[in-house]
Amino acid sequence: MSDQDNISEIKIDDQKIIENTELSIWEALIPVFALVAMLFYNVFFVFGDDALSGSNQFILLLGAAVAAIVGFRNKVSYKRMLEEVAENVKSTTGALLILLMVGALAGTWLISGIIPSMIYYGLQILNPTIFLAACVIICAIISIATGSSWTTAATVGIALIGIGETLGISLGMTAGAVLSGSYFGDKMSPLSDTTNLAPAMAGGELFEHIKYMAYTTIPTITITFIVFIIIGLTIQTTGSPDISDKLIAIDGAFNISPWLFIVPVVVIAMIVKKTPPLIALLIGTLLGAVAAIIAQPDIVAKVAGADSLNFTSAYKGVMNAMTVDSAVETSSAELNDLFSAGGMRGMLGTIWLIICAMVFGGVMDAIGALTRITDALLKMATSIFGLFASTVASCLALNVTASDQYLAIVVPGKMFKKAYEDKGLAPENLSRTLEDSGTVTSVLVPWNTCGAYHSGVLGVPVIDYAFYAIFNWLSPFMTLTFAAFHIKIKQLTTKTAIA
Repeated sequence: MSDQDNISEIKIDDQKIIENTELSIWEALIPVFALVAMLFYNVFFVFGDDALSGSNQFILLLGAAVAAIVGFRNKVSYKRMLEEVAENVKSTTGALLILLMVGALAGTWLISGIIPSMIYYGLQILNPTIFLAACVIICAIISIATGSSWTTAATVGIALIGIGETLGISLGMTAGAVLSGSYFGDKMSPLSDTTNLAPAMAGGELFEHIKYMAYTTIPTITITFIVFIIIGLTIQTTGSPDISDKLIAIDGAFNISPWLFIVPVVVIAMIVKKTPPLIALLIGTLLGAVAAIIAQPDIVAKVAGADSLNFTSAYKGVMNAMTVDSAVETSSAELNDLFSAGGMRGMLGTIWLIICAMVFGGVMDAIGALTRITDALLKMATSIFGLFASTVASCLALNVTASDQYLAIVVPGKMFKKAYEDKGLAPENLSRTLEDSGTVTSVLVPWNTCGAYHSGVLGVPVIDYAFYAIFNWLSPFMTLTFAAFHIKIKQLTTKTAIA
């Protein structure tokens, strides 16, 4: 059979689901097993936290090569694989540009004193006991307002990481609290793209989806909040309870002012008004540059390598902050590492990881492996609980293999829609499960676009924060618990479910 004969395509909202009738389930799993084995060895036996510096990226390419060999054996052409890789990389264009802009924004917000001011005032309000729980609440509110966990992490999240580090709290704990709150807000906000995508795939309605999702999401975030309160009460910090020296160091290095908060407020307001995140971040970066020139002229000149501020040194200073490494020294050695930023160049490692992940996902899609794995899971769904469990497993598998949360929603949404209807289940059951297992777990996979993004933005490896991202890994267990005990399993009015 020719390549065109045994492979069919279904276009769904610019996403293609490819079926290959000649590919067996075991052949589809070979690249997955190979990738997991290689990554496990690479991370746990050789490079550790340094694996994201480049070796994991190459492992993803090796995984793609294994998938390509499987594809060649099943009459899939090199051209088709390359086309799917190109489509996958193309789909991440917006994310890659946002990453670059986040790097630029972090640079200008550092030298302008915006992030230092957040840390300065935050240290006076937040203490180790309530800090982690406060992170959850703050990020949840911002994420609901903006509809974006990415924007929340890139703005408030960065500042909270700095405050946590200054308080002597584990970066993994802080990042886990930030992401727990951010993804709660992302799920529950009608402005979120995944919150709109899930009911669209399941055939449901947006606000019914949000209402139905609250049944599993609110208990999950409540448990998360309680756990972080308990952690806060028992936490052992390395930081000194007396933070006066740190406040003096920050105040001595920067011109601290609450007026600087105008810039992040403007950015958040633009996101709430549905301004595209890339545009909002660009404007936030430029406003940060203006604020730096006005509020921190000495720092801008120093970053430019000049003795005084003039037009040329101002231009060079803000450009350096946006594009390459920049740092501000204080009288506190503990703060010096904190007040540094990598600019756009600092995001290149994350961008490299995403591109390599898209290569692996593209080849897996081209050979039909993603659909074959999902079909196999669907056949195992002989009961209502089995159907929910298969959906969860499919979403998790796609987050690992396709490296993209949107595919983890689109592919299972398409494949399982009829199965839910046949069981007499309303579409809200499917859309809720897609979000509980597809959206939130994407950040737990280092080579997934979400895991790579948040790890790069917050400066915390996924392996360090995964355990503390309680909301994210607890959500799929919560949705399975509801399914097992038939809690809030909405039925179609025209058909009775078959247990």
